[in-house]
Amino acid sequence: MNLVLPQINFIEVPRLMSVSYTATLPVRDQTVLYLSSLLHAERVRRGTRKDRRVLTTFKQAVLVLRWFLDGTRVKQLAVDNAIGKSTVYTYLEEGFTVLAAQAPALESALLAAKMAGHSHISIDGTLIETDRVRTPGPTDGVDLWWSGKHSNHGGNIQVITAPDGWPLWTSDVRPGREHDTTALREHPEILPALATWIAENTPALGDLGYEGEADTITVAFKKPKGGELTKEQKTHNKAHNGKRAIGERGNSLLKTTFKALLNISLCPWKIGTIVAAALVILHIEHDRTT
Repeated sequence: MNLVLPQINFIEVPRLMSVSYTATLPVRDQTVLYLSSLLHAERVRRGTRKDRRVLTTFKQAVLVLRWFLDGTRVKQLAVDNAIGKSTVYTYLEEGFTVLAAQAPALESALLAAKMAGHSHISIDGTLIETDRVRTPGPTDGVDLWWSGKHSNHGGNIQVITAPDGWPLWTSDVRPGREHDTTALREHPEILPALATWIAENTPALGDLGYEGEADTITVAFKKPKGGELTKEQKTHNKAHNGKRAIGERGNSLLKTTFKALLNISLCPWKIGTIVAAALVILHIEHDRTT
C-alpha cells in the first residue's frame, strides 16, 4: 500500500548573532578610579597573588558600577567579561563590601550636618523591592519580606537627608513587613542620635508614620476623629509638609540614580549593604557628603 505524505514546508530560521556596540557609563573617571583603589587595597589585604584574577580592579570596578547604575543583569555581565556567573556574584559582593565600609556612621553624618549649619534634617523610610522571598514571618501566613503598604516584597531602609533632600545616611535593612516606626526602633542607634540632634533646637522631620516617636521626630498634627484642626495646627502642617516633601527627595535620588535599587534579586539581608554602597558612590560622584 502506498502512503501519500503531506507536503511540509520548512521555514528557514535565521541564525542567532551577537552584535557588539559601544556604551557609555554615566559616571566620572574619578569614581571608577576610587572604587578600583578600594578593590586593589582589598586584594592586597587578602594577599591575592598577581594574575590570579581574571579582571583587573579597574574592570571589576566598571562591572560593579554597571550593575548599580544600569541594573545590568548578572548573565550579561558574565558574557561581556568572559567570566562565569558565580565570578560575577563574587566581584559584586566585593564591590558592595568595600564601598559600604566607607559609608558614614550616623553620629558622624549628624555631626557633619551640624557643622554644615543645617537647620533641620528629615527621616523617611523607603522600600527596596526584591523578588528573593518566601521567608516565613513571625505571624502565620505572613511573609517576612511582604509589605502590605506597598503590596510587594522588599526591605525597609531608613534614610536621613539634608534640608534640600541630599541623602546623608542610610540604615541597615529591616524586613518589609515592618512599618517605619517599628523598623526605626529596631535600629538602636537612631533614636539616641536624633535625641542628641534635636537637643540643640534643630528638628528632625518625619511623616505620620513616625507618630509613635513624636517626642523625638517632628510630625504633622493628625486630624482628630470627628473634629477639625485648629488654624495654628493647619499652619504648622503646611510648613512642616513643605519642608519634609523636599527631604523625601533623597529616596527618589537614590532610586533614580541607581537602577539596581528598583528591584534587588539578591539575598534581601544584603539590601542594607547595597544601599550604603550606593550612597558612597553618590557622595563620591558628586563630591558631596553634607
